Amino acid sequence: MLATLTHDLRGLRDRAILLIGFAGGLRRSEIVSLDHGEDDTPDSGGWAEIMDDGVLLTLRGKTGCREVEIARGSSDQTCPVNALTQWLHYARIDFGPLFVAVSRNGLKATSERLSDKHVARLIKQTVENAGLRPELPEADRLRLFSGHSLRAGLASSAEVDERYVQKQLGHASAEMTRRYQRRRDRFRVNLTRAAGL
Repeated sequence: MLATLTHDLRGLRDRAILLIGFAGGLRRSEIVSLDHGEDDTPDSGGWAEIMDDGVLLTLRGKTGCREVEIARGSSDQTCPVNALTQWLHYARIDFGPLFVAVSRNGLKATSERLSDKHVARLIKQTVENAGLRPELPEADRLRLFSGHSLRAGLASSAEVDERYVQKQLGHASAEMTRRYQRRRDRFRVNLTRAAGL
């Protein structure tokens, strides 16, 4: 999906959205409500603090704030922190919303915060452009992927202990986390073989 994005300002932004959203297990509304700093805007849903080892997101929720840690990736091309840093640098964002619209000519970032609908459209468009799940009819394929795919995708693909996924997603119960792990291999841990059968 990342390979389908251009290398202009719009592409840098969209790459950062996909990578931060996936690595953080974020809802699309959480992605677009992020600000550069704490209380930069009245409608802020949280803020980002870039550190040497990663980025710390502080998200405001119904029950208070929660922190989401996103470490640096193993490759510059897929590193969410690198993608965010590049977007902020080239868009010249040092205050206000993190993810904003880009001018028509694609040369500068505006001050207009993106809506969560942008994230949903971005996912559907990049899925279509990447040709994912070609065996499915287009309508089924696009229905399968949505703005929620970033959050569910992390839960399903992370090969770590369930409690870490639960913490990253901010779930109060392990049962809710298990619902998100919809595509995970149910038989990945084979107790039958482990018991010697």
